Amino acid sequence: DLPATGAKPTDLTREQIVRSILDTLKREHIPPVYGFVNAAKLEGETKTKNSVLTAWRDAGNYLGSHTWSHADLESVSVEHFEKEILDNEPALQQYAGASDWHWFRYPFLHEGETLEKRQAVENFLRDHHYRVAEVSLDFEDTMYNEPYARCMDKQRTASVAAMHDSYLAVADEYTDIFRSLAHTLYGGDIPYIVLLHVGAATAYMLPDLIAQLRSRGFTFVTLPEAMKDPAYAIDPAIGYPGGGALQEMLLAARKLPFPPNAKPNDALDHMCQK
Repeated sequence: DLPATGAKPTDLTREQIVRSILDTLKREHIPPVYGFVNAAKLEGETKTKNSVLTAWRDAGNYLGSHTWSHADLESVSVEHFEKEILDNEPALQQYAGASDWHWFRYPFLHEGETLEKRQAVENFLRDHHYRVAEVSLDFEDTMYNEPYARCMDKQRTASVAAMHDSYLAVADEYTDIFRSLAHTLYGGDIPYIVLLHVGAATAYMLPDLIAQLRSRGFTFVTLPEAMKDPAYAIDPAIGYPGGGALQEMLLAARKLPFPPNAKPNDALDHMCQK
């Protein structure tokens, strides 16, 4: 979520976080990455927004839409949500240059709690020439932002090291889960679309996350290239309260359960609180 996401250590700026991510992407020779813009974020900090979005574009990466204010489709009307998409377009036109910014990611992965709502927004996006950037590998990296900021501010190096190991372990576990779901739903692997955020924790973990994915046999492609796979042409065609990655919705459409899983939310909530 550009230009900013989540809590951060007090001695880091938003620009430093994003530039750390950009440096990693460049050093690791990652193909151009889409960052999804909420133009309302940091509206009062125009200099920061300008520097972040301009740096992202100048590094050869792309911009897409995430609504103007990170609107939750489950909490607003279809008409309000459509206005949010249109209100976000001036910033995309300003910062994306000649690149294709008609890519859209739903905030919270909420694509509509009813089928009627889902289809209404799908039709609007289609009429306005957007493609939905589905997510097919997600381990909720944002849950690490607040504890990482707390521990860094308190200089708890041992806690930061433990968090680093937890982050990579959770990423590895959910890589296995989403790959197993792809085998269940499609009969094999697909090009996975990974959801990450420009938070301080992910900026810190990203080099080791990329190394871990490579050690598992992954290579990296662009979002448009991944979306050519027929898996992404399948519409779950259901309302799905609470949202989720594409495989989660397809499982629900088939009335199949999501595999047992656990995230360390409680442990993270208690880290560096005292």
